[in-house]
Amino acid sequence: MQDVNEKGPCERSYKAVSLYAIILAQSILMSSTPQTNPIQDRTLDAALRPSVWDDYVGQGHVKANVQVVLQAAKKRGDMPEHILFYGPPGVGKTTLAHLVAESLEAPLKSTSGVAIERAGDLAAILTNLEPNTVLFIDEIHQLSTKIEELLYPALESGHLDIVLGKGPSARTVELSLPPFTLVGATTRMAQLSSPLRSRFGGGVYQLDFYSDEDVRAILARSAGVLGLTVPEPVVEMVAARSRATPRVANALLKRVRDYSEVHELPISPEVCDAACTLFGIDTLGLTKDDRRYLETLERNFKGGPAGIRALSSALHEDPDTVENVYEPFLLRLGFIERSSRGRVLTELGREYLNS
Repeated sequence: MQDVNEKGPCERSYKAVSLYAIILAQSILMSSTPQTNPIQDRTLDAALRPSVWDDYVGQGHVKANVQVVLQAAKKRGDMPEHILFYGPPGVGKTTLAHLVAESLEAPLKSTSGVAIERAGDLAAILTNLEPNTVLFIDEIHQLSTKIEELLYPALESGHLDIVLGKGPSARTVELSLPPFTLVGATTRMAQLSSPLRSRFGGGVYQLDFYSDEDVRAILARSAGVLGLTVPEPVVEMVAARSRATPRVANALLKRVRDYSEVHELPISPEVCDAACTLFGIDTLGLTKDDRRYLETLERNFKGGPAGIRALSSALHEDPDTVENVYEPFLLRLGFIERSSRGRVLTELGREYLNS
């Protein structure tokens, strides 16, 4: 006689089918959610983003390699293999993902690693892709290990394995997926697991900071998109303060525009300098937070070496913010060094503080 508390095969099967139905229902709901009009709701940042390869300035080596991958795939009539971009924030990873989709004349579906928390989230996204879609996952290093492992067969063989139920009643359902290309982007390559990195057969490409010449070219294009008349000296001033990053350059150009409009003055070197002073940005592009970092290292630790946790505590910031927000540009300028004993203020850093 069967125990009344024991679940029979019919009930176990019903529960498994119910879980599968939940995943499919979530998938249907996602696909039926009204989409915002990509033209009417275009943000200003999106308007400044290049939509053709010829407008994309810089990262020449990366651009050339990616274009070969895309052109070869188009000649074969296939979707290209998955691609990964990594580098500091604001250097064009998202723009490249858009250009990949534009080149393939394919729809682009964007999400982020932090938004994919459960297996159902990933299943809903992948099963709702149209055939030959480019899926862009920003900050892909934030995917959990469980989600990463679920993604492997989707990238390799085009199917998704979903485990339904637990214990003896658990079973695996294989969902076939439409062909797609994953474009991943990350600012923290070291946090991406080796098995996931190996799935990007289309290439793993590093994006670096930009030269002043490239930033000036980007600013000249952005000024045209914004309908601004920007003298060459102002372009040079903004480029010098851009931290070698297009996103920062465009943001600063918009702030200069705002200042000129509020004070009803034409954009000029004097207006640019006044706007930068108002927003706390000096001639090197350092902010008050950057200067506070250097001053704390000099005053509290006599120039170092200072451990990251002690320095973070003195700045009232978490170590991750100090290491990934404050330090990269200061290291690039040569104002600080990271030693085995901690952070050290260099002679260049001292000269800056005393200037």
